[in-house]
Amino acid sequence: MAGNDALREFLRSRRARVDPADVGLPAGPGTRRVPGLRREELARLAAVSVDYYVRLEQGRARNVSPEVLEAVAAALRLDEHERAHLFDLARPDRARQPLSAPPPQRVRPGVRRLLDTLPTPAFVVGRRLDVLATNAMTRALLCDFDALPPRERNHARWVFLDPTARERYVDWPAIARDNVAALRMDAGRWPDDPELSALVGELSVKSPEFAGWWAAHDVLRQSHGSKRYRHPVVGDLTVSYEALPVPDADEQTLFVYTVEPGSPSERALALLASWAAEGPAGEVPGRGVEGEGGARPRNA
Repeated sequence: MAGNDALREFLRSRRARVDPADVGLPAGPGTRRVPGLRREELARLAAVSVDYYVRLEQGRARNVSPEVLEAVAAALRLDEHERAHLFDLARPDRARQPLSAPPPQRVRPGVRRLLDTLPTPAFVVGRRLDVLATNAMTRALLCDFDALPPRERNHARWVFLDPTARERYVDWPAIARDNVAALRMDAGRWPDDPELSALVGELSVKSPEFAGWWAAHDVLRQSHGSKRYRHPVVGDLTVSYEALPVPDADEQTLFVYTVEPGSPSERALALLASWAAEGPAGEVPGRGVEGEGGARPRNA
């Protein structure tokens, strides 16, 4: 989607979400044809002219000041992720450098060694949710991304196109929506990335769920939280995760999983570590994305 289209659709979706009564506006005469705020109402709340707001929403306003964007964000009640996304879309020349052919991302050897020393699942995710590096525990809990062809080493692609992901995540819809929101955040920062456009196009065609959630224009940059898994060998477990920016590595995030001490999840994780240490003999056969074959099972 072109940058102007993305800005217009994002602002429209956020306007539709705001109940006029919640911001002190009367319902007005007659029935509203569309939900949420009208353009002129939002312009009044943000203290800008209607003409200027219309030009902003259509991507025709140049050199938009941060003060105006802050006022629009406040009027729309945007959270921190949505606010950052608005700035990316409305002020692309300042928010990012144009990128038509992003260079391949590489994980430093030291970061790979760090992954291998961690006793819990840990992995590095790059732009467009590409999985750049994993440790053995991640491959046992999630998927052996290293066994996939390079273009398939992507978390969102695995979540939507591999049936095993739906079985592995107890809360698959929530996880899937978070993946879409993270991709939408990247699309605001890197609208010229052809690989991201190709990924979004593929998932939109192959997954009606992805297409529907993509149209919602939700955005998210993960920082911490919890996830529930259902593993075929060790059963159910709940992990907490921290998402940490990798120092001096642009757009790389280190995810580290932990479990509550003394919990059933800790015992399940210990069993998973023992099972993973057994090697190929302990592997659970995986189906693989789109039923494609591979030299060894893809899903742990």
